[in-house]
Amino acid sequence: MKHTLSGKEKAAILFVSLGPDVSAQVFKHLSEEDIEELTLEIASLKKVQRDIRDDVLSEFDEMVLAQEYVNQGGIEYAKDLLQQALGDEKADDIIHRLTASLQVKPFDFARKTDPNQLLNFIQHEHPQTIALILAYLNPEQSSLILSALPPERQVDVAKRLATLDRTTPEVLEEIEITLEQRLSAFIVDDYTLAGGIEAAVEILNNVDRSTERTIIDALEEEDPELADEIRKRMFVFEDIVSLGDRGVQQIIREVEPKDLALALKTASEDVSTLIFKNMSKRAADILREDIEFMGPVRLRDIEEAQSRIVAVVRRLEEAGELVISRGGEDEIIV
Repeated sequence: MKHTLSGKEKAAILFVSLGPDVSAQVFKHLSEEDIEELTLEIASLKKVQRDIRDDVLSEFDEMVLAQEYVNQGGIEYAKDLLQQALGDEKADDIIHRLTASLQVKPFDFARKTDPNQLLNFIQHEHPQTIALILAYLNPEQSSLILSALPPERQVDVAKRLATLDRTTPEVLEEIEITLEQRLSAFIVDDYTLAGGIEAAVEILNNVDRSTERTIIDALEEEDPELADEIRKRMFVFEDIVSLGDRGVQQIIREVEPKDLALALKTASEDVSTLIFKNMSKRAADILREDIEFMGPVRLRDIEEAQSRIVAVVRRLEEAGELVISRGGEDEIIV
């Protein structure tokens, strides 16, 4: 970077260059304080010279590339690849800038470990310890581990995960020492934030439906307010009734007919009525016949079909093609 700019100035130039749509998506992941500071910085920006903008975009591209290499194989791996691509001096400069702000999360090694191995190692730990570890894993890993725990421990771990706040470095270090043969991580010097309701929801959204229902039902008894807060942020099969006609019509177009027939085998009357209502008479008659002649079906197969339909709903929501009302909102926009 030939120009002397602060980090905030670079960020402001980057957001302006990316445009409002992309920048808005990034802003969703920032704290209110960061958003406020960046908004002020963007507002105070004057006309940016093309060479300055190009330098900022180039530095951003280099940092993203370096971060990808770090995620793949660590700092040394990233440095080797950057040296081959950009030369020693440029690579050293990028790595220096990256590591100056890089904080590697605890249990970094665990995120590259098979969940079954992790399960064997942590399943007998205290529920609070398990919750803390799950908070730092990828949601997919945590979901597999949570699903494999005994039902009573699932509920305990999920509740502790949802109510985790800040954990001191001393506690993290003590746990990592205990797990040092399986885990490898770097401890940051300040308090580390992990867990919380969002983490619990993300993990519960990935577990099988039976596990999800067991945990939510048990939480309903132990902590109704927490269960209600989690439910508001989740979407389960029965919530299809909240999508309205247009939303249901879009779901019907996207899902496999076989999955729809399986899913309706045990669906509530409200869900079934809404589905049939939004189909042509011929399609509805065919679907009813499919359900009628299906015969006995394993509950697990029905739940898996419902989970696949929910996955379609969530995919459409992530793509911005479907907006799910959460937390008491009244409208669904499709």
